[in-house]
Order: sequence, then structure tokens, then C-alpha cells
Amino acid sequence: MTTNEKVLVVDYGGQYTHLISRRCRELGVYSEIVTQDVRFTNASLCDVKGVILSGGPRTVTAKDLGTPFKDNLSMIEKTGIKTLGICFGHQLLAVHLGAKLAAGGNPEYGQTQIEIVERESILGGLEDSQFVWMSHSDEVVELPSGMTVLAKSGEDRIAAFRDNAFNIYGVQFHPEVTHTPNGLSILNAFLRDLCRYVDSWKPEDQIADMVEYVKKTVGEARVLMGTSGGVDSTVAAFLIRKAIGNRLFCVFVDNGLLREGEVEEVGSAFNEMGFENFVVLDAKDEFIDALEGVEDPEEKRTIIADKFIEVFERKAKDLEDEHGHFQFLGQGTIYPDRVESAATGKNTAVIKSHHNVRLPDWMRLKLVEPLSNLYKDEVRQVGLALDIPNHMIHRQPFPGPSLAIRIGGLVTRNQLSILRHADTILQDTLRSDIMYPSIWQSFCVLLPVRSVGVMGDERTFDQAIVIRIVESKDAMTASVSTPPWPLLLRAASRIVNEVKGINRVVYDLTSKPPGTIEWY
Repeated sequence: MTTNEKVLVVDYGGQYTHLISRRCRELGVYSEIVTQDVRFTNASLCDVKGVILSGGPRTVTAKDLGTPFKDNLSMIEKTGIKTLGICFGHQLLAVHLGAKLAAGGNPEYGQTQIEIVERESILGGLEDSQFVWMSHSDEVVELPSGMTVLAKSGEDRIAAFRDNAFNIYGVQFHPEVTHTPNGLSILNAFLRDLCRYVDSWKPEDQIADMVEYVKKTVGEARVLMGTSGGVDSTVAAFLIRKAIGNRLFCVFVDNGLLREGEVEEVGSAFNEMGFENFVVLDAKDEFIDALEGVEDPEEKRTIIADKFIEVFERKAKDLEDEHGHFQFLGQGTIYPDRVESAATGKNTAVIKSHHNVRLPDWMRLKLVEPLSNLYKDEVRQVGLALDIPNHMIHRQPFPGPSLAIRIGGLVTRNQLSILRHADTILQDTLRSDIMYPSIWQSFCVLLPVRSVGVMGDERTFDQAIVIRIVESKDAMTASVSTPPWPLLLRAASRIVNEVKGINRVVYDLTSKPPGTIEWY
């Protein structure tokens, strides 16, 4: 990525580390994530004006306060680089400076009201009372002289501080999540007012760099590209084609786990976009048979990941007879895939494995992933700059493991048919409403539970469908959508009347966090 300025985000294992990075980029400052055991050098701090310490799922220890943290902070202080700690980072900086920490006694989770008590700070441009998003059990309970409380929550609990001797700030809450309404203002004050960043970084300005990355990585080799019709794989395919032309071969795998009409829709779209080498591969029976008897969602994801690579490896060998040797597999992997699969740092907890991140050791093809450092909305910006048709850029995200992870319990052909039918009804119903463009993702989940119902004066004992509709910008956080009540009732009525085997429909009211967007 080309930039003359950057902010470093130190990853202490928090699930929001990449969201901090994403928000900095949204504010026009390029960010890079480094692990907590990184050792700063003059070279690594070149063009760095600010460092942000992320949250994390543990209590501050003596090891955290040792080397390299102490050396890194000393170097930061000497060079005048500004530092902001968030949640665990806030606690770590406070303890380092002599504050007292209380472990686990009085947790705060969810939206919390704070009062700003010091106006001359990164909180200075806000109203006195603010709602923020908290997620902690440890807390800083006492500051030494030389440190100033900036904000409090509850009964005089320290919500933010400033060190008067150094350019160090800490906030106990999470300004990076959308549940902190003025969080971007706080981060912007840190980046622009305190750190004095002036550049305006934009993802679409990086197209030339991404194309060059593909050229250098691939050389004169051929690339087999896994395409799903989603925005990520479509934009990645465009970039790779821009770099190597007709040495790109796109393969769409019909794994039998897709939505109604998916194969025809994607095939037609890639034909319209002028892709010369586009192949649809029928592997329905392979995938469904491989999932037989499997209930655990992580096992499903692993099986599907392995099967995708197996299918691609086999297709590469088939195509080699006609076109020559394939060395690379192109993928539309993006940042959220990597953070939820714990692929960005050893301290990050695995939430769920993504099929395009957890790859088998036996894979012969090497990877080329031009979008692996971008977020979903950044990918869309790049896609629009490449003049990809709008309807392809704004398609709702669809998980790589497909409908298999929207079925609780066993994946069978009958369960897939039930879910596919219900989801088609939901989409048809939603598309008739003006709210549809504002939806990030809408889908049905099939639950492996049965409940008693009554239809035609007779008892039924059938399964339940969950309707899930959320709004988001980058999939790192999501809010529950609130569609018109009559619209939901219409969708539910059609599902129970038209889908055999369903007698109950419920609506999922869970945001992310604490839930994930997908169920499994």
C-alpha cells in the first residue's frame, strides 16, 4: 500500500483490533497491525505519528509490562509519537505509568453512559454526557499524580485518562465500534488533532499497487480463481485479470449448497463482464456426501474448505492438459475472514474458521490474494473504481460454506431444499420493499428443533425457521434491522404456508456483538 503516513495498531488479541485499523482508514489514515511482541526500530517507525494499543481478553501481567513493551514505549516517547490505549491497552498503559488495577470485580458490558470531566483532551469536542460501548471486567481504579481523569462512568469509575508528561491517552471503552455513536470523532481527534496526520488515504488509490502485487507474485504463471459471484471474489478476479489477462481461469463450484438460481445468475454476470475463461463445475454430490453425519459447524467448515481445494486441484490438472500448468489459486480473502479465523495474530481467539483461510497442508497451488488487507466496504470502493457493474458490487454477502452453516445439525438434501425454499420467499418479500438497499445481509436459518403447531385443525410437529436481517458497513459489527412489521408477518406467513416441514418462524434480534452475523 502506498502512503507517506501510517498509524500502527498493536494487537493484544482483541476481536476489535482490525476494527480499530479499519476506522483509522475510514478517517483517511493508513493503518498497519503489528503483534504485541514486535520490537520497534527507527525504520519500522518511519512515517508513524501515532500508535494505538488494542483491547484483549485477559488481565495485565508482569510479562505484558516487560520487554519489548517497555523498550517500545521508551522509543515512542523519545520520538514524540502519540499513544492511545483502548480497553486492555488503556489498562496496560495506566499500570505502566503507576496506576492501580482491580481485576474482574465490577464488569461493564454493552452501552454505558460516561461523563466528560476534562475538556482539554481528545474528548473535548463532545457533549458532557456520552454513550459508549464497554466490554471489560478489569478496571483502572486509581491514578498517580501526573495523570488526569478525562471521563467517568457509573460511580466515579475511570473511563478515560491522559498522562501529563507524555502524549499518552487511554479510554476504557471502544470508540471503534458503531455502538459508540461519537467514536469516530474521538479517533479523529487523536489522529488529526493530536498526531497531526494530514494525508487522506483511499482504498481505490491502491489499485495500481494491488495489480503490481499480482504481477510480481504470479510472474508468467497461470491462476485458477475461485469465484462465487460475491463482491470479494469478483473484485479480486478483476484485479488479477487486469494484471495477467487471459492467464486467469475462473471456476465457479456448484457445491449443492447454494441459493436458488445462484449458478445461472453468476454465470450470466461473468459472461456479461467479459471473462473469457469461466467454468461452472458441478460438485454437488461430492460436497453433500462429504457432510453426511456431520453436525459440528467447525467440522462442516473444515470439510468444505478441504473439499473446495480438492476440487480446484483436480480442475487445475484437467485444464493443464489444454492450457498448461497452473501454479496459483486466486481468492477474494479479506480482513474480516482473517480476524475471525485468528490468522492475523497468535493472541486472537478463533471465532469461526473461514474456508478460504484455513487451508490444508497438502494444497499444491500457491495463493494470490489481492484484497487480503481490505475490508468489505473498501473492496466495494475498489470495485466501483474498476467500473464493475453496480448490481455485482452491492450483492449481499454470502458465506463461502454456503447454506451448510445456516442449517443447525445435519446437512441433508431435504434440509437444504427446505432452507432454500424459505430463503427464496424471504428475499422475494424483502425486495418488494424500499428498505431492501439498506440491508447488509438477510437470510433464513433452519433450526434442528421441532415444535407443536396446528394447520387445518390438525396437529403438526415440525421445524422452525429463523429470519436474520442486519445492517452493517464492514461486517465487523452489525445492528439488527427493523423492517416494517407487516413485511415480516407477510414473509413468515408465506414460509409456514408454502414450505413443507416448517410450522414456526422467529426473528433474530441479536446484534454483533455479542452474536456473529451467521449462526454457525
